[in-house]
Amino acid sequence: MECQIGQEIVHSCHSLSGWDYTVFALLLATSASIGGYFAYKSRNKSPDTEEYLLGGRKMPAYPVALSLTASLMSAIAVLGLPVEFYMYGTMFWWFGLAYLFMSVIVSEVYIPIFYRLQVTSTYEYLEIRFNRSVRLLATTIYIINSTLYIGIVIYAPSVALNAVTGLGIWWSVAVTSGVCILYTTLGGLKAIIWTDVIQCLVMWAGLIAVIIKGTILLGGFDNVWKIASEGNRVEFINFDFDPQIRHTFWTISIGGTLYWVGGYGTSQTISQRYVCCKSEGHAKLALYLNLLGLWVMLLLVGLAGIVMYAYYAGCDPYDEGWVVSTDQLMPYFVMEMFHDYPGIPGLFISSVFSGSLSTVSSGTNGMATTTLQDFIVPYRKLSAKQLLIASKVLVVIYGVLCTIMAVLTSQLGNVLEVAFAINGVVNGVMVGLFTLAMLLPWANPKGAFIGTISGLAITTWVYVGSQIYPPSPAMTGILPRCTSMCNNINSTSCIVDENVFTTAPLTTTSSTTTQEPPGVAEFYAVSYLYHNLIGFSSTVVIGLLVSVLTGYQKPEELLPETIHPFFDHFVFGWLPKNTKTRLWCGVQHDRRGSLDMLTNVGKYTDVIASEDEKGYHNAASSSVNDILQTETAL
Repeated sequence: MECQIGQEIVHSCHSLSGWDYTVFALLLATSASIGGYFAYKSRNKSPDTEEYLLGGRKMPAYPVALSLTASLMSAIAVLGLPVEFYMYGTMFWWFGLAYLFMSVIVSEVYIPIFYRLQVTSTYEYLEIRFNRSVRLLATTIYIINSTLYIGIVIYAPSVALNAVTGLGIWWSVAVTSGVCILYTTLGGLKAIIWTDVIQCLVMWAGLIAVIIKGTILLGGFDNVWKIASEGNRVEFINFDFDPQIRHTFWTISIGGTLYWVGGYGTSQTISQRYVCCKSEGHAKLALYLNLLGLWVMLLLVGLAGIVMYAYYAGCDPYDEGWVVSTDQLMPYFVMEMFHDYPGIPGLFISSVFSGSLSTVSSGTNGMATTTLQDFIVPYRKLSAKQLLIASKVLVVIYGVLCTIMAVLTSQLGNVLEVAFAINGVVNGVMVGLFTLAMLLPWANPKGAFIGTISGLAITTWVYVGSQIYPPSPAMTGILPRCTSMCNNINSTSCIVDENVFTTAPLTTTSSTTTQEPPGVAEFYAVSYLYHNLIGFSSTVVIGLLVSVLTGYQKPEELLPETIHPFFDHFVFGWLPKNTKTRLWCGVQHDRRGSLDMLTNVGKYTDVIASEDEKGYHNAASSSVNDILQTETAL
């Protein structure tokens, strides 16, 4: 790659203006006021936990769609994904295909089951299908994973922005947590969804401002694309089957799909949005509209990364030492471009914190819901008022817990990589568990439980191994950068607090002897996206094997609403009815939602009782009552 591309860059330091803080304060005030509005609106209503946690199950598709987009597109996406394009090129745009696959799978498999059973907690379904032990295992994994991830979501943007803008780290951590706790506690899910709408639009606005201004400075988009092409950042054709290459069509379409199905299909944070919709149709529409939102977000972060690369093509701030972490590149770029435009840097800061606010509020609400439904309600009877109070107290507790986790996160190294690793270890395993539940009627509770534990252990082992024996630079796909056009007037970086980063390597050795890595290091070096595939495969294979060895589940004894009739849909719809019936594998789908099925509920309950499940759930009987009322009305 030729280094004489781009433009000459002069290093300089800038800080936020009063207008920037005003724009940022306006975002926080708007979010808080939405929570206050919904609290005021419901002041004279009787206590209703379903209204607070699920929006009364009457939300329309359009705001839910933007909420879905904002909830998983956190500040880590706003700061980290443009850097992904800057460092590795445009192969990441293939994630648009993974989003499409995810949307089809979740809308046609997960949403029908969740919505028709009318579960409040995603993991409530796992008890209906398996038993309480599996349910509590999944809930515990979700809570631990969410607490770790949200702590990083709070801390990561704070430290990156502090480094180049002077915005106080712990001040911004406290404000983010405080505002989230306030409007989530006051307004419940309705407040979260409507603030997510605003925050999603603010994220887009901040990225659009960066793209437009950068494109103008560089003489138009044609020139931006030309510089990116000359820097080898434009690549779309990589169909290599080598599993060690970071991003290929296969790693993204397979591993990326599993990652996002885990996020959108199995996580309470997201599935809570589906059951809050007016109908199953609205839930599916919300997910497909969310697909458009994800595509818009992917396009914007990619263009922002390409524009940033074109601007710094001949003078990389990271290699030059003007920033000490790649996480700081995007805010550094914004301050460089907009220091003469008061309020615009504040808009970008707002877009970053919009990502944090939406993820934190959604996560705390989701954890409160699962804790209430999975750990409290089955064991203790509470009045409607007590349930509502418990819900709000849990939101506050988890908000404080995530803030504490943000403080602990300050001791980690590259927080963005840690964030992706946390979800990568869990998502594939959870997809494997729900696949055992929804598509494999022979899987029994023991198989599901042991398969999940085994999948987590194997994926964690592979991840730890990948940190000890990382893949070679050739496999990571990181592209060369240049500093030949830097006019380095001031060689010092703009770091406000130099103690928040560690520049020491993760591992050091006192010996000069180079040891040959073990043979298993080749396995550790697989693309990080294939960690999801490893977790998924190991969970399903071990789960089925244990089920067979311990006495597989008899499909005819299952409640048909818990199993997806896969061969009745997708490309198999043309099959003759008798063929599809045989492919049900014994599950009595023809009795789904019928009065004949309802008369067998006692038999289903007996099966659960025979496994000593004394804490039998209310979800199955609740869904059965709904069906019965529908049948009676008809």
